[in-house]
Amino acid sequence: MSQRTIVHLLRHGEVHNPAGILYGRLPGYQLSDLGHAMAERAAEHLADRDIVLVVCSPLERARQTAAPVAERFGLEPRIDDRLIESANSFEGMTVGVGDGALGHPRHWWRLRNPFRPSWGEPYGQIAERVLAAAAAARDDALGHEAVLVSHQLPIWVARLRAEGRRLWHDPRRRVCSLASITSLNYEGTTLTSISYAEPAADLLPAATRIAGA
Repeated sequence: MSQRTIVHLLRHGEVHNPAGILYGRLPGYQLSDLGHAMAERAAEHLADRDIVLVVCSPLERARQTAAPVAERFGLEPRIDDRLIESANSFEGMTVGVGDGALGHPRHWWRLRNPFRPSWGEPYGQIAERVLAAAAAARDDALGHEAVLVSHQLPIWVARLRAEGRRLWHDPRRRVCSLASITSLNYEGTTLTSISYAEPAADLLPAATRIAGA
């Protein structure tokens, strides 16, 4: 009989970023106090699960989010570069409407192809690396559960690919809020369903809530 394994894709908590920078893969961006509370809430949500493996992106905010989950289960988190944030040519800039990089004509050429997208790492490449990391974790945690801590876009496009949906999308409609958990449910090596939870929903700033998530 095939074994049931669950791989939970946990998005990191809120980051301290008062300047509103698109920080991407830049070092030094860590969880805010609220972000730490979100990470603790995610750990509480998973407390009664059969977690035997914790893996995370190498970025600080992901490692900090993984820490309370790993501590709860007495595990040492692994680092997997495949879970890192997507590359983005606007990294280090502000991109707010009217006052950011998107308002300057010199940057508009970067937006020429929203389907790939032209401003950063291709969606297909992101999805494949995250799903490969999930498959590796599934095999290592066979018959149990694993937690992989990553970032919004990587988790979202991995879900879109797994569900056979198109990868290009409106970023405002991503169902992947801060400290949310997207769970990949496997029977053997076959993905049978995907579920979603927001254990820190009541801690989310109103502007980051996703209607109907």
